[in-house]
Amino acid sequence: MFQHIIYEVSAGIGKITLNRPEVYNALNNQIKVELKQAFSQVQEDSTVRAVILTGGGSAFCSGQDLKAAQTELKNTTYSEAVRTYYNPLILAMRDLPKPIICQLNGVAAGAGCSLALACDVIVASDDASLAELFVGIGLVMDSGSTYFLPRMVGSLRAFELASTGRTVSAEEAVQIGLANQVVPADQLENTVNQLAQKYAQAPTKTIGMIKQMLNQSYEMSLAEVLDYEAQIQDQAAATEDHQEGILAFLEKRKPKFRGK
Repeated sequence: MFQHIIYEVSAGIGKITLNRPEVYNALNNQIKVELKQAFSQVQEDSTVRAVILTGGGSAFCSGQDLKAAQTELKNTTYSEAVRTYYNPLILAMRDLPKPIICQLNGVAAGAGCSLALACDVIVASDDASLAELFVGIGLVMDSGSTYFLPRMVGSLRAFELASTGRTVSAEEAVQIGLANQVVPADQLENTVNQLAQKYAQAPTKTIGMIKQMLNQSYEMSLAEVLDYEAQIQDQAAATEDHQEGILAFLEKRKPKFRGK
């Protein structure tokens, strides 16, 4: 079904792998469409309770395929291209009520960096890196980096990273809040799989609500957040997983959440 990505589902985990290793998983229009379609499948498949996003080969994603862009941008504007291909993908990721784990296996540059930052958790190999390379070709950040970056690292550092385009190592990324964890490259896949398994056994609807609440809290006052928390708590309390959690606590056993 897909030409440039691999989508697999196993034991409640959906794994999306960018599969253009010959160009370091650079993003042409087709792969953007396929990524959006894959996240739509995740949205609709109730058996998928956690997602892993990674790159095939030695890179996560090197950003926009500049060679392909010479053809793809001939009869359109940059803004039309961004609104048609990038924006729906990023919104699909942030609106997905399931956790997305970025398995950062190499460089994430430009729009590839945006793709990583749109995930909920980033686990990086010790040889991975991130770079907002847009400025290097005279462009501004897009695909959500202008939103994600200052919220993760603060405005001063965000300006520095955006205006210099310098490379951030995996170790520095953890230190400044651009990644959650760095592990040796040979342990990356196993570490991510273990984390995904934990999420696949968690109360999925609750995780989705947490993601939704954190997304919205940036634009709300404290009073609005407090009221919003109260509203969503009713929704969480109505889930089967909440009832199972209470029962398991009373019976002094580990809960068996079903994501319902």
